[in-house]
Amino acid sequence: MAITPEKLNIRKLLEKHCDTMPFYVKEYVQSKSTAGLSYDTLLQYVYRYKHFFNWLLSEGHVEAENVASIPYSELDTLRKDTVEMYIQFLRNEDISKKKEKDDTESNAPEAQKLPEYRGEAIVALTIQALKSLFNYLTKETEDKDGECYFYRNVMSKIVTHKNGETASRRARDLNSVILNDDEISAYLKFIDNGYIETLESAEAKSRYERDKIRDLAINTLILGTGMRVGEIASIEMKNIHLHSRYIDVVRKGNKPDSVSVLESAIVDLERYMDVRESKYPGAKKSPFLFVSVYGGVVRPLSRRAIQNIVNKYTSAFFRNGKSPHKLRHSFAVDFIRSGGDIILLRDQLGHSDIKTTSLYTNMSSKDGEKVLNEMDKRR
Repeated sequence: MAITPEKLNIRKLLEKHCDTMPFYVKEYVQSKSTAGLSYDTLLQYVYRYKHFFNWLLSEGHVEAENVASIPYSELDTLRKDTVEMYIQFLRNEDISKKKEKDDTESNAPEAQKLPEYRGEAIVALTIQALKSLFNYLTKETEDKDGECYFYRNVMSKIVTHKNGETASRRARDLNSVILNDDEISAYLKFIDNGYIETLESAEAKSRYERDKIRDLAINTLILGTGMRVGEIASIEMKNIHLHSRYIDVVRKGNKPDSVSVLESAIVDLERYMDVRESKYPGAKKSPFLFVSVYGGVVRPLSRRAIQNIVNKYTSAFFRNGKSPHKLRHSFAVDFIRSGGDIILLRDQLGHSDIKTTSLYTNMSSKDGEKVLNEMDKRR
């Protein structure tokens, strides 16, 4: 299996940051990487560990020369109130970027510069990362005597409270940003024919004419499979089965899987594959499906590039742009509305927990309204 340049860069970045971490964090990363946790997730976790360890040092809660030299014995004796203090600090830390003042900048009054705080998503990610590390250290490690490094897990005492919002309410909020059947059809036609009308320069129009068949295939594939951006970026030519209408992919956690594809998406995909080499000379040397040419060199599209492609077209077609994940949601809702089974949808989307998939059974509010209207007619 080929590894995308993007994943290779993430792995290199992970290795670089691990060099500044204590040995037991390096062991954790190696263990979880072997178990299938993605480099992307591990990199995000290491970022959170670095922030936490630096805070412990700056506040004098541990004694060490630097982050790399913090012994695990300090984590063994860490108190619950210290961790809670850190979580509160995380929520209240001003993360506004400090810009250097120079003669070209306008000197806005200091009072007008409002602080910027982290969202709860980062706080939740930090807690999740620390829980994972402490679980590993207290359950999976082995010293020379075959014992865990320590057994007191302070993170097991940290309780997180889930959002009390109901699944129905979350579904209704999400329902407002997905595409309905007519919008999906109109949007795809816009990519194929209408987008050029929004362009002014000859260069932009020329670039659009080169890329539109590829870009249409990307958007159609998301709307025709519900695949994640990372999965689409890593599709290899050898794993596409046009006649059987499925694609072999690698899911989150490096799990191999096969994804069924709508016939309409197969048509656009085949159309792209027919012109792939002529539009992007040298493409046949790349194992990856979606490519572009930079400086005369063919390169696979990264996740960020695919996100930008989707955002470019959705921003031009809708009042507000829609992320690839919104297109994925649109596929899922359409699947349920078309009579699809929630178990089949779970497998199609690659969810590991049916609870995640169950959100989509609540998203068809119009269907619920139809039922209520029918009830009224009979009363």
